[in-house]
Amino acid sequence: MKMLHLDTVDVGFTEREMIEREYQRVSISGEEKCGVPFSDLVDAAKCVVKALFIREKYMNRSMQNFCKTTAHTLQDLEMKNLDLGQYDEIPETPMVDGVVHVYTKKDNMEKRVKKRCVHGFFCTFRKSFCYRRLQYLSSKFQMHVLLNEMKELAAQKKVPHRDFYNIRKVDTHIHASSCMNQKHLLRFIKRAMKKYPEEIVHIERGRGQTLKEVFETMNLTAFDLSVDTLDMHADRNTFHRFDKFNSKYNPIGESILREIFIKTDNHIKGKYFAHIIREVMADLEESKYQNSELRLSIYGRSRDEWDNLAQWAVCHRVYSDNVRWLIQLPRLFDVYHTKKQLANFQEMLENIFIPLFEVTIDPRSHPELHLFLDHVVGFDSVDDESKPEHHIFNLDSPLPANWTEEDNPPYSYYLYYTYANMTVLNHLRRRRGFHTFVLRPHCGEAGPIHHLVSGFMLSENISHGLLLRKAPVLQYLYYLAQIGIAMSPLSNNSLFLSYHRNPLPEYLSRGLMISLSTDDPLQFHFTKEPLMEEYSIATQVWKLSSCDMCELARNSVLMSGFSHRVKQNYWLGPSYSREGPESNDIRRTNVPDIRVAYRSETLNEELHLITNAVRTEELDAIDEEDTLTMTPLRGGR
Repeated sequence: MKMLHLDTVDVGFTEREMIEREYQRVSISGEEKCGVPFSDLVDAAKCVVKALFIREKYMNRSMQNFCKTTAHTLQDLEMKNLDLGQYDEIPETPMVDGVVHVYTKKDNMEKRVKKRCVHGFFCTFRKSFCYRRLQYLSSKFQMHVLLNEMKELAAQKKVPHRDFYNIRKVDTHIHASSCMNQKHLLRFIKRAMKKYPEEIVHIERGRGQTLKEVFETMNLTAFDLSVDTLDMHADRNTFHRFDKFNSKYNPIGESILREIFIKTDNHIKGKYFAHIIREVMADLEESKYQNSELRLSIYGRSRDEWDNLAQWAVCHRVYSDNVRWLIQLPRLFDVYHTKKQLANFQEMLENIFIPLFEVTIDPRSHPELHLFLDHVVGFDSVDDESKPEHHIFNLDSPLPANWTEEDNPPYSYYLYYTYANMTVLNHLRRRRGFHTFVLRPHCGEAGPIHHLVSGFMLSENISHGLLLRKAPVLQYLYYLAQIGIAMSPLSNNSLFLSYHRNPLPEYLSRGLMISLSTDDPLQFHFTKEPLMEEYSIATQVWKLSSCDMCELARNSVLMSGFSHRVKQNYWLGPSYSREGPESNDIRRTNVPDIRVAYRSETLNEELHLITNAVRTEELDAIDEEDTLTMTPLRGGR
């Protein structure tokens, strides 16, 4: 018989901490607490545990973060992870089978050159009881809120000075080319037309065009321009039309204006774009508590892209303590291959990664790039996920050097080779004393579900994750592994999913590690503070509490690539990397210890449910084997 209990027990804390963390806990007793037969639980648990071990292996190999709570629970099962190789000196960096290899001696390179890295990538797991567990988590959170909401609010009110407006929050998913709102871009264009009318900004048929001449060819003056004229806001016509959305990046529908104002590599060396970015940075610094992780693109068409981007950043001093960079890698090989810019996929990978290895080995070889990389925290993979994929990535897939067909490689192909090269690069950078990178791709916004499988195995965090609502097994795994998901409801509302159908409140109630982000303020937002606009609308529509909002903000800081020192000393507190309520400092996060304790205890209960099932099944198997061994044989010759 199952019974529901309400407890207020707390152990191992000081009297003050016990008072602050005391809350009504919901617990269930009785046999088969999970609501399914034990045999079904064991089958499910084995698959879930195997999947978590696979993710842990890939995270450890690539030096990305894996949830400490989950790691500690898995350790109890005494399953060993594969050992990671070490590197001594760093002189050779050839690319073999699409992955850069680092060797100390050429003879080592010759011995291992034919080893393929892709073999360990493939694994499957079965569907299970995950939907029931997710429903349980939702219901349990509703009970928690019903019983403890007032205590959480009271805890927040006791904290002096701190509230939602002055806690740190990070926009964990935003593209630099659209980080400003329409009004900001409009004002800048008008200022530029008045201040630099005679500046040559474009070359047309071998002849330089001034900014004034560019607008004259369009029969426009500064007075004519308006937000409506720019026409850069996503509307009902962009829903499920990614092509139309991309065209919205062109002011007044003119690609030449996109090149002039929001590109880093143009005739004026990205001067105007840098000015706009610095103004956005100034706004962030003025707000003090808002931060952004802006995306810049490296396309892989040539080796000098990295140097050009770094020169732009260093020359125009595009730097702020409130901003870090992610490098997005557009999945556009088919376009470049058709234009004869790339012979094969390996050439694209070499253009992306070889300069990073060169600057890591010898910073003097690319001095500006070395400076720029100090502020780069990871890689993103971007494009329209809903594009049909004509190829399935498996062991029979062509190696990158042999990928010369017109079809674009599938999502998992891009992600694997990005991950594999980043992994080698991270080991090299760690040995050289530099910081490492993480993989945080767009994943699960649209397209096939298996994109989320690739993201689960290879990525520290993902952006969007909408399709998890259709995949209970994956959603449960993302919860157990506490994989960060940067969600952008306003962006999704214009492109793939109406706001009222967005799963964010459901994810939040179940305890997934989610944050709010803006994606493209230029297309989706109206105010000077797009991140606050995102929080404001979400709070109004879904009736989020102050605790919910602060929890989302704390998640965004935890997920972000800002340094451990900044998080520890200023944003989250000295114990933020610990587990459970001890990791929380309400004086900095404004998140009550009650909420953090609830999340930690619930996650531990779920992890112990599945690991205990696996352990019990293993013990039963051992007992059965011992019984068979000890049973004497009857009869004989």
